[in-house]
Amino acid sequence: MIAVNGLSVRLGEREVLAGVDLQVRRGEWLAVIGPNGAGKSTLLKAVMGLLAHRGEVTIGGRPSGALKPRDRARLVAYAPQSPALPPDMTVFDYALLGRTPYIPYLGRESRGDREVTAAVLERLDLTAFAGRRVGELSGGERQRVVLARALAQQAPVLLLDEPTTALDLGHQQQVLELVDRLRLADELTVVTTLHDLTVAGQYADTLLLLARGHAVASGRPAEVLTEPLVGGHFDARVMIEPGPGGRPVVHLVRGEP
Repeated sequence: MIAVNGLSVRLGEREVLAGVDLQVRRGEWLAVIGPNGAGKSTLLKAVMGLLAHRGEVTIGGRPSGALKPRDRARLVAYAPQSPALPPDMTVFDYALLGRTPYIPYLGRESRGDREVTAAVLERLDLTAFAGRRVGELSGGERQRVVLARALAQQAPVLLLDEPTTALDLGHQQQVLELVDRLRLADELTVVTTLHDLTVAGQYADTLLLLARGHAVASGRPAEVLTEPLVGGHFDARVMIEPGPGGRPVVHLVRGEP
């Protein structure tokens, strides 16, 4: 569903990504991991077409650069980590913006658009917030609203940049489980950046480890979350052992006092 070949991004004088390749099959969940500054968010923005880049990006077999914005929005939904939200807009109206690619020019949303939006808010435990202004929400609530807008888009590809940022433990699990259920039910292709390595290993089918703008490892969670790779690229002392279903769990190892 997504193919990236030789992707490189330069921001100013700095090469943020260099020669990154990846492939994500339809219905697969890829988690992009790596230390701060590795280029994870830049990768998602480049795939979405928000940053100039070198190399090839195809989505659903179509070159990303040749897609018109409206067509791209019907294929790919993107939820940034720290979006600028209009503080006076209600939660419902903000989530409804996800239906924009389906609303005719100079037209209005249909009853179906509003029903889709209401259903997404219900799934994200946001129905009670529908009439509240976005500016009145906590950080975790705003994060769920951003995800609601992306899900209302009903695109076959979801790009989610740190979707659990600012969420408490319960809502982190709720969001991840919802994304996983939608992926399995609708064959969505999901690409996320995730800070928590254990969470990435528990939910994603495959992992891509970025370090200093380069793809240094990719594969199944147990192939990428190894003590040499994690310890070396995150400059951390870790112990990794099998968890539920044999998926790796990453533990920090306390140093000498």
